[in-house]
Amino acid sequence: MAFKKSSGKLSQAALLKQIVKRCSSLGRKQQQHYDDVPKGHFVVYVGENRSRYIIPISFLSRTEFQTLLHQAEEEFGFDNDMGLTIPCQEQVFESLTSMLR
Repeated sequence: MAFKKSSGKLSQAALLKQIVKRCSSLGRKQQQHYDDVPKGHFVVYVGENRSRYIIPISFLSRTEFQTLLHQAEEEFGFDNDMGLTIPCQEQVFESLTSMLR
């Protein structure tokens, strides 16, 4: 599912830029937690235990990952101090990301 521009909603490109910008600003605010994140990647937290995953920015353009981002936006919003949290089980997330690589 792709994001569509509608009243009060951001276009897909604008949303992706906003996500990358937020991920980058989180890294600057909490640098000690992001020293291990290679260039071109960002951190997400998944599942009840908020397990930390480092994933490539290229995933942002994938429809499958955009569905997860839409769910994250609906459940948590993108403006929080907890980092980008994906609301799904860890096994599901790992299965999806292994197919995207």
